[in-house]
Amino acid sequence: MNVLVVDDERAIREGIKRTVVHSFPHLDVSTAASASEALQVLQQSRIQVVFLDIMMPGMNGLELLKHVRSSHAYTKWIVVTAHSEFAYAQEALRLGARDYILKPIGKDQIVEAIAALEDEYREEKRQTPDAGLFELNLKYLREAVFRRWIGGLDIGRFDLTAIKDEYEQFYLITIKLASSGELTLHNFIVENVMSEYLGLSGKGFILSLDGDFLTGVVTLNESLTPEAFTAGASEHLTRYLKVAYQLDMSPLLSDFYAIPSEIRKLHLAENAQVAVPPSENKNDVIDIALQYIRSNFKENLSLEIVASVVYLNPVYFSKLFKQKTGNGYKEYVTQLRMERAKELLAAPDMSVTRVGELVGYPDVRHFTQVFRKYCESTPSQYRLEKKSL
Repeated sequence: MNVLVVDDERAIREGIKRTVVHSFPHLDVSTAASASEALQVLQQSRIQVVFLDIMMPGMNGLELLKHVRSSHAYTKWIVVTAHSEFAYAQEALRLGARDYILKPIGKDQIVEAIAALEDEYREEKRQTPDAGLFELNLKYLREAVFRRWIGGLDIGRFDLTAIKDEYEQFYLITIKLASSGELTLHNFIVENVMSEYLGLSGKGFILSLDGDFLTGVVTLNESLTPEAFTAGASEHLTRYLKVAYQLDMSPLLSDFYAIPSEIRKLHLAENAQVAVPPSENKNDVIDIALQYIRSNFKENLSLEIVASVVYLNPVYFSKLFKQKTGNGYKEYVTQLRMERAKELLAAPDMSVTRVGELVGYPDVRHFTQVFRKYCESTPSQYRLEKKSL
């Protein structure tokens, strides 16, 4: 049985790990300092038990649980938190948490929880028929084997025949996300949505290959055309995703062993349609970003930060931004700041240092350099010139 401890406080996660390892040395214990780190572990390893903190920077524990519980239906979740509000406990239990433990958590509570879940795990294995065990493990086998196989790596003695026989004729689907290339909740949303849709459309499976690239194999019901399938898939994905994505589908294939080369072709394809959620089309997204920039231009406004506000990959966001405004992102922000700085310099009682701070340059030397480049004079010279007019 594999255990994962997710908590942003190192002392707590390491303390839980030490307790588990000391009392159950046969168990494998991993740790994660954030929900995003936990996603990586859950993707790479089969985890049976998760100790999960609620309040963490970025994505909180309940958001993580909400989005991965479907793809990790056999994982047991123990929520550990300093928050005693009933609403948190109620939501955790509604999402399928097995227990809700308040901090500070005692060693006895950890040991009792693990012991109970280990007994339950053994009983489930004993009662699950062999066919059920095979089905339970097949998802993880497919993911591990396909990642290695498609990447051209050795898959050892694993025989692909059992999977091949299920798919005499099939389609390949690929989904590229406009994201950072790292594993995020969007991957799990795609997996959950598409797994459900595949079940309604025929049979198949989908998995993440890279952080922003997912692929799957599907055999469609006789009554469903590929065009209808992709239209339905796009409708489902657009409803739940907050990032642009690209969906592509291969022609009907029959050579199972050609899958790695076919997927590489789809990965490199440029002709697939990029979809943007209707509530966040290109213009709407940039309008939201512009509003955010105008309201926060004195703060740290890196391209990456603003792109994350509208759930877009920075490179993709940068292209959309230039299409909409006619300016590069950095050029636009600098222009906005400098025009505001010129307005503020008209106030004779405000220091140049303070003006710089108010337009996003806490370092007066940096502010002076940028202002000189933009206005061809220093802030002090500009103020004198305006005063003399």
